[in-house]
Amino acid sequence: MKKAQKSEKLKILEVNKAYFPHTGGIETLVKQYSEELPKCGAVVRTLVCRDDFGGTLRERINGVRVIRSGSFGTFFSCPLSLSFILHFRRLAESADIIHINVPFPLADVALLLSGYKGKVAVSWHSDIVKQKKLMIIYRPFMKYLLKRADVIFTATEGHINGSDFLPEYRKKCRIIPYGITIGDYLNIQYVPFLTEKLTDRKNIKIFFTGRLVYYKGVDVLIKAFSKIHGCELFIAGTGELESELKNLSESLRLEKYIHFLGFLPDIQLKQAFADCDIFVLPSVKKSEAFGIVQLEAMVYGKPVVNTSLPSGVPYVSIHGETGLTVPPADSDALAQALNLLASDGTLREKLGKNASERIKKYFNEKDVIKKLYHCLSEVTQK
Repeated sequence: MKKAQKSEKLKILEVNKAYFPHTGGIETLVKQYSEELPKCGAVVRTLVCRDDFGGTLRERINGVRVIRSGSFGTFFSCPLSLSFILHFRRLAESADIIHINVPFPLADVALLLSGYKGKVAVSWHSDIVKQKKLMIIYRPFMKYLLKRADVIFTATEGHINGSDFLPEYRKKCRIIPYGITIGDYLNIQYVPFLTEKLTDRKNIKIFFTGRLVYYKGVDVLIKAFSKIHGCELFIAGTGELESELKNLSESLRLEKYIHFLGFLPDIQLKQAFADCDIFVLPSVKKSEAFGIVQLEAMVYGKPVVNTSLPSGVPYVSIHGETGLTVPPADSDALAQALNLLASDGTLREKLGKNASERIKKYFNEKDVIKKLYHCLSEVTQK
């Protein structure tokens, strides 16, 4: 395979499980990579799978050429697609480098079967935590991918240290944080979205957003809230635990002060971040590998309360600098941290200002994409 010449555009095959309008942290990042890397001089093709049963779809979304491979459905949250393997093999022939976003077991298999001899970059977003049975089958393919990769990107040092697999490949790892487009957040029209819903206008507004699933720790948050004073809690998101969490709120007689907002469109979500006083991410498992929602709160100058997971979460908002970090699944410690911030406006302002500065310094999307492009280009020249 020919190496990329300096006079030629770098040809990148971006690979992931799904793509916009599918919602999810990794899908948001892959959309960002696909749209922004061409502005650095790359040619990007994006290969994913359909969310539902059906044949292959070819689309152009906001200038991005996307192939959604036909799917027979999902198994352990992973799509089953023969056409993905065929598309992978064909598209790999013209790529200078393949950028695979994991966990995505089908991509590991496709790479192994493709015969591709060129450069491979892996963005390791998290370990597979919950699907233990899948790991029995998947482990050899994952080991092959990590050994085969020319470079492994992680968003924080915590992704490496907290992984069950990456420390062995530390020399290949490069830290490139996730980024956000700061202007997209700061240029919205301010609306007191949460304030309008307060039961008591004097109360401090605590905000959480995310899927209502086991590893997010929202049950711990609600239990902690029974020990919190002068605050109201706003929970945005949906998920399999929604009814259970509402029942827990009612059983603790907190329904007047805990507001379940359901799914919020993007603009209302930004308004909620801008209007809250404190953002909380109470996750209890390292399935929460980074927490992009922390960036979204910090860009508005909001202090964050997060948990000391063995992942990237505590590397985003720093304890004592941009917020407070507490042990996971500890409702007493969580309540203590939230009470401290709620009672001290000067501390909230100080931590929030530091949070805003940290975003500008480390998590500006333009800087992140330039760094990613430089690393991909460098790998192809070796």
